[in-house]
Amino acid sequence: MKDEFTKPRPSKLLKGAAVLALAAIVTKLLGTLQKIPLQNIGGDGVFGIYNTVYPFYMMIVTLATAGFPAAVSKFIAERQVLGEEDGKRSVLRMASLMMGLLGAAGFAMLYFGAPLLSRAIGSSQLLPALRNAAPALLFIPLTAALRGYFQGLQEMVPTAVSQVTEQTVRVMVMIVLLLYWTGVGAADDVIAGGAFAGSAAGGMAGLLVMLVYWRRSSGQRESTAPSRELGADSEIDIPDRAKGAGEERGTRLLAAMLAYAIPVCLAALAVPLLSLVDTFTLPRLLQSRGADELQAMVEVGIYNRGVPLVQLVTMLASSLSVMFIPALTELRMKNDPVGIQRQTTLALRWFWLIGLAASTGLALLAQPINVMLYEDGLGSATLAWIAWTAAPGALVTVSAALLQGLGHVRAPALHLLAAAALKTALNALLVPPLGITGAALAGIAAYGAAAALNLALLARRTGRA
Repeated sequence: MKDEFTKPRPSKLLKGAAVLALAAIVTKLLGTLQKIPLQNIGGDGVFGIYNTVYPFYMMIVTLATAGFPAAVSKFIAERQVLGEEDGKRSVLRMASLMMGLLGAAGFAMLYFGAPLLSRAIGSSQLLPALRNAAPALLFIPLTAALRGYFQGLQEMVPTAVSQVTEQTVRVMVMIVLLLYWTGVGAADDVIAGGAFAGSAAGGMAGLLVMLVYWRRSSGQRESTAPSRELGADSEIDIPDRAKGAGEERGTRLLAAMLAYAIPVCLAALAVPLLSLVDTFTLPRLLQSRGADELQAMVEVGIYNRGVPLVQLVTMLASSLSVMFIPALTELRMKNDPVGIQRQTTLALRWFWLIGLAASTGLALLAQPINVMLYEDGLGSATLAWIAWTAAPGALVTVSAALLQGLGHVRAPALHLLAAAALKTALNALLVPPLGITGAALAGIAAYGAAAALNLALLARRTGRA
């Protein structure tokens, strides 16, 4: 019976990884490309409001979800090996309670704190968008708990289906509401709020998908309960302390899950934090140049035209770079410095060339691309500067993956935090005289600094190896 629980199933793992990777690519593509019709239908003012609120919304989503699916997956997998159905239910129950409370806290922060946040950012135009983004936080954390549950069982299809469903419904509802509110001549803040209502619809759809899979899985467990009961009673080589894991106290389980999830969560916060710098600095700095609230949001929208194009490059880098993590981990365990240097050099060279080619192409074609995608050439010079964040952005992504493979999990996050501090200082220095072009230049410097810090650590690490 022990072999039944512990026998590796590499084909299932590989298929699961492929399914999750494909779902991640589809959802990231939808999430990136949906910004183009958002600007086309709503205009730069709506686009600016949306992109000002979105990083803050993502930061709260990250706080409520990042790290916890991985923790749930780990604890579920351990109890799956031991054949402990009660233990798995305890993990899922505790995770759902904890993440549900975090989601409710995030909802309260966004909805009831929207007036305060709008004043802190410097624009009353953000109020409807902040409040309409809040309900999604009642669904997304619970969905994440169920995704972690199925991943712990090595069943990746439910997660993949729910991710694609959530993103598809979100984009469809967003476009329908955009068309409706623009058709009735609503103000920009109302239209942007309607766009964020799609997040709640998508979150609800994703949760419903996971509940359907969970219900189906529960039915299958009940129908096969006798055989699993026999397995649980069989003599297998499990320590006595592990046999009692299904009856462990809730507080101990909660503490263990938090200890595992919090470091991952803090590391994940670094990425939205860099975008959050523009949320809290750009509107006020643009108003200091003489723009009113509405004009500042229009300029923020023009500034963000280039962001989806750069995100396509970093999305590709992110999707491809994860394959280096297990390879480098294996080489590190084998103490193979030559193999490590070969892998890191190859990865850095290819991703630098990809990023450099993308930056050059986007910069040279900024004007026609701007007109083709956004119907006019406003901000083409700024778009050209933003294009140059693709090259260091690709290096940041791949170097972070390489460092993780070498055991440096927290360093890339700390480097991004330093980059966020640099971006804040440079925004304050460059935006007043240069406007949104100054923010683009600050972004190049910030990503360049993060890439340089990662590369310096890689050089020291491979040098020691």
